[in-house]
Amino acid sequence: MNTFETLRCVDKFNEIYHKDPVDVAFCPYRICPMGAHSDHQYGKITGFAIDKGIHMAYKPKQNGVIELSSLQFDKRAQWHIAQVDEKPVGDWADYLRGATWALEKHYTLHTGICGVIEGSIPIGGLSSSAAVIIVFLVALCRVNNIKLSQAKLINIALEAEKDYVGVSVGKLDQSCEIYSKKNHLLYLDTLDDSYELIPTKPEMKPYKIGIFFSGVERNLAGSKFNMRVDELKAAAYALMAFSGMEYGKFKDTRLRYVPRDIYDEYQHLLPENWRKRAEHFYTEFDRVQKGAEAWRKGDLETFGNLCFESGYSSIYNYETGSDELKTLYEIMQRTKGIYGGRFSGAGFKGCCMALINPEYAEEIEYQVTKEYLKAFPSLEGKYSFHLCESADGVLL
Repeated sequence: MNTFETLRCVDKFNEIYHKDPVDVAFCPYRICPMGAHSDHQYGKITGFAIDKGIHMAYKPKQNGVIELSSLQFDKRAQWHIAQVDEKPVGDWADYLRGATWALEKHYTLHTGICGVIEGSIPIGGLSSSAAVIIVFLVALCRVNNIKLSQAKLINIALEAEKDYVGVSVGKLDQSCEIYSKKNHLLYLDTLDDSYELIPTKPEMKPYKIGIFFSGVERNLAGSKFNMRVDELKAAAYALMAFSGMEYGKFKDTRLRYVPRDIYDEYQHLLPENWRKRAEHFYTEFDRVQKGAEAWRKGDLETFGNLCFESGYSSIYNYETGSDELKTLYEIMQRTKGIYGGRFSGAGFKGCCMALINPEYAEEIEYQVTKEYLKAFPSLEGKYSFHLCESADGVLL
């Protein structure tokens, strides 16, 4: 256990169970420079896994009981592999109940698990919900001798969050946390799940990933996230009707099915909010393609500018982003040494990410922290800065 001796989740596991865990699973967090808010419409995305994430120390329980503790939450959660609550209970472990429920639909589970979960960065904006689902699924599969492909793991994790918890997510988070490779950009088409890992060119300017945690944590399921997804579907449905395209059920409608020229011709007929959501989708689609090409050429400046543009569209077209995250975005734009950045995740909580010049890391941390806490002094002690590297996806 020497590899894990510095992990607090291992210490807590020993404290609770008076023995060592049999193993520690890990799932990285992810960032998405471009492509945010488009995966559920089958758009294209870019992403990286980062060298921070969620660890879970665990051992099997032969009686089929799931027993979990988190270093981020007080309440211990418990259920049986064959008796998962039909609906979410309303606590932090709902994502893991959903993971148990989704896995059990596809495989026979015979062994439970006890474990302690630890996140290495405060919750919010880095797909912590997807990461905790995946790390738990990896551990639960190991104790049940279940071998999942990467694609199967993504789909089961998606079922847990979408069908059980009730958040209308796409595959962006899970795909970044599973497919990513260190020093490569993940370029994924969520329509058919085809992807490319674009290597970082040796001549590209050096970069690291800065995470600016706002100090604000909120629940994604309780936010306006699902409403935005419905607005995009409504825009697609209306555009299909205006143009005479054939359409089916509303729940199966996606903007990816509506050609850009149809949007250009009929956008003036859409309600303003629907038009703005659609504008974000189509312009983001273009930005992702341009961003992938810029990365392929080693053009970090262009890639960073596109990332800033993505953040702007998310704020003013998609209309997400708390006051805190908008302020961080504005500060990042005028801070020397930041190539590009945006808020990370849905924008209702959490953090901003940025690609930064490592030579300016200390100066960036000082400048952004000073300006942000001047605007939100009550968040001192909650706000934090984290310097990260790109990383490989989860090890199955």
